[in-house]
This record gives sequence, C-alpha cells and structure tokens, in this order.
Amino acid sequence: MAYFEQIGTIAYEGPKSKNPLSFKYYNPSEVVAGKQMKDHLRFAMSWWHTFTHRGNDPFGGPTIFRPWDETADDIARAKARVHAAFEFMEKAQIGYFCFHDADIAPRQGNLLETNRVLDEVVEVIRQEMARTGIKCLWGTSNCFSDEKFVHGASTSPNASVFAYAAAQIKKAIEVTQLLGGENYVFWGGREGYETLLNTNTSLELDNFARLLQMAVDYAKKIGFTGQFLIEPKPKEPTKHQYDFDTATVLAFLRKYHLEPYFKMNIEANHATLAAHTFQHELNMARINGVFGSVDANTGDPMLGWDTDQFPTSIYDTTLAMYEVLLAGGFTTGGLNFDAKVRRGSFQEDDLFLAYIAGMDTFAKGLRVAAKLIEDGVFEQFIAKRYESYAEGIGKDIIGGRVGFSELEAYALIHGVTPNTSGRQEYLETVLNQYILES
Repeated sequence: MAYFEQIGTIAYEGPKSKNPLSFKYYNPSEVVAGKQMKDHLRFAMSWWHTFTHRGNDPFGGPTIFRPWDETADDIARAKARVHAAFEFMEKAQIGYFCFHDADIAPRQGNLLETNRVLDEVVEVIRQEMARTGIKCLWGTSNCFSDEKFVHGASTSPNASVFAYAAAQIKKAIEVTQLLGGENYVFWGGREGYETLLNTNTSLELDNFARLLQMAVDYAKKIGFTGQFLIEPKPKEPTKHQYDFDTATVLAFLRKYHLEPYFKMNIEANHATLAAHTFQHELNMARINGVFGSVDANTGDPMLGWDTDQFPTSIYDTTLAMYEVLLAGGFTTGGLNFDAKVRRGSFQEDDLFLAYIAGMDTFAKGLRVAAKLIEDGVFEQFIAKRYESYAEGIGKDIIGGRVGFSELEAYALIHGVTPNTSGRQEYLETVLNQYILES
C-alpha cells in the first residue's frame, strides 16, 4: 500500500523554484569541498517524531491521525509504519534512519514477548532496507517512557530496574547490529535526580558507568563495531541530569576510563537548554576528539523545554557545518532530524515540507561553511590574534620551558604589550556577507 501517492520524489530545482515540494539548496550529487552533498550531510529520519508523533503536548491530546495508524492491531500498525517510513524516505531522498526500540515495535506484557514482536517487525525493516538501500544510522533503547523508569534506568535506586534496562539495551544493541547500524546512542532521559534529599549521587553515577562498561564489554563479545555515542542533555524531564553538556559528559567518561569508547551525539535544542550555542557544543566535541553525530533540530527561545522544531536558521546551520567540516566531516555519524512537525501541521505533506526545510537549511549552511573555510576567513584572523604564542615568551609558554619565576622575570622587564581589538562585530558582518552571497 502506498501512503503518499500524491507526492513524487522530491527533486532539486534550485533557489528560484516556487515548487514547495522541491529542494532549493540540497542537491544530493553536487560536489562541495571534495564530496557529494549527500555524503557530507548524511541525512537521517527520526522514527519516533516522524512516524509515531501524534501531536500530543502537556495540554492536549492527539491532533495528528495518520493512515498507517488506522488499524487497531498494534503489531499490524507497527508494520504499516515501516512501509510508510521507507516510502517517505525514498521520496524525500533520505539515506538513513534512527530508532528507539519502542518506536518500531509495541511493548508487550513481558520482556520475552516484547523481544519476539520486536524481532518480527525488525524483519520487515530488513526487507525494506534490502529493497531500497536505505541504511540505519543509529539505534537506541527507550529507557525513560515506561513507568518502571520513573526514577531512572541505570541510576534507579531499584536494582531490578537496572537489570531490566540492561536487558533492554542488550537487545537494542543486537537489533542495531542486525540492521547494520553505524552507531548506538545512549540517551539518559531520566538519568539524574529531582532532589538531593533522597539521592545517593555517588552510587547513581557509579552505576551509570557500570552500565556503560557492560555495554562496551557486550559489544566486544558479539562483534558489534558501531560507534557508541552519548547524547548530552541538561534538563527536561529530570531537574538535574548527569549528562548536562559535552564538558560534563567528558569529565564523567574520563573519571570512569570510558572515553576511548564513546563520542558525542550533539543536539541543537539540548545545547540551548544548557545555555550554550549549538556551535559551542560542536566545538567542545571537536577540540576534544569526541565529535560523532548530530541531532538536527532547534528550540524556541521563548519556551524553556525541548520543542524539537525543524531547523530553519541558516546562521545556525552555517556555524554547525563549519565545525563539522573542521572536524573532518562525519565518519559514522550524520544529521538526524530529531524534530517533529507542529501540533497544527497535521497533513501528510507537512512531513515532506518540514524535512525539505531542514535539509535545504543544512545544505545552504554547508555551502557557506565550505566557502568560509576555503577562503580561510576566520582561521586567518584567529591565527593573527594568537600570534604572540608563535614566538618569544608565548612560544616558551606553549613549549613548557618557563614557570612562574621565569614569567615573573619577563613581566618585570617587559610589562604588557597593548591588546588588539577582537573585532567581533566586523566578523559577524563578514559571516552575514558570506551567507547572503553564497
């Protein structure tokens, strides 16, 4: 059964096109900075927001009713979603998908039956992957929605919940491996606390690390070679989350000697919830050698929660792709649209329009970022700004050849040379110029 019969393959028609169901900037085969756009961007569809989101919010029920959800049989509904999802990805020219275990198959009364149904639906996914050539970017496990995870998963005070979460993650890693997933993501939706009055933070953090080490050990045992990713998130739903931002996660990984096994899956909306920019989080991941993948979305600055909107700011995507390119580009990672249409956007074609907007915005950002790097605009300015460390006392500081005594002697003789302007406003103007002209 076809679910989008009225919509053909979304094609690149260029920026002058007035056809809303066309790409204005995303041209998959166009070569930018030595690679085709599709290989630079590695777009992925989020199974949860795209094919299970019904428009619910904290103040209202479903507003989105899809034809693939019409059957009352939850297993048949899950299989129908598979066919709808691959039809959508084919027509939108999206080469990858991402999933939680609970997105693709409904939970049953016990773990054994849940796993059996999951296997049944996964087989349908495998058939569609073979038919279309679409790949799995990453998988993960939903260890936060069910009531058993009310106090967390690996950080729960209930040891049986820890055991159940481990079993669920074990199965999700196996499914990801079966589907050829290039990464596996750990997203601690409730790995944190609400109040210290009832929390043993030392034990919870130790247990979080224990679970991650078990995953590393099990991946080695079964030969899973995908990259493990951690997705930093500062809050919502948990008041104090242990994976607050990239720097916090890095400190955690280093404390427990887990850094060699994990990289970051950076989400734009999570960055802003942590009072950072998207570029900041990508930069922190890049300079620490843990850049992995990206959840491409945006939040609403007027709302204090994770609104998961499709990205439409070329300014933000330019700076994001600037960091991605400086990191050497994606290897196993990509741009997963962890974004959902608004509650009032309930037509089937709204899904295509939302993805087109996000894909075009990142494609434009890629073009601008590539041109900025090609021209060395910011790199030249930064090198000039820090040139005092390329010679003299600065070079000695970098080389570790001086300490407090030597620096005191230098300061007594030479004092301080005049500072130069940071010229922030000028550089922002240059950035705007490149965005407008590229």
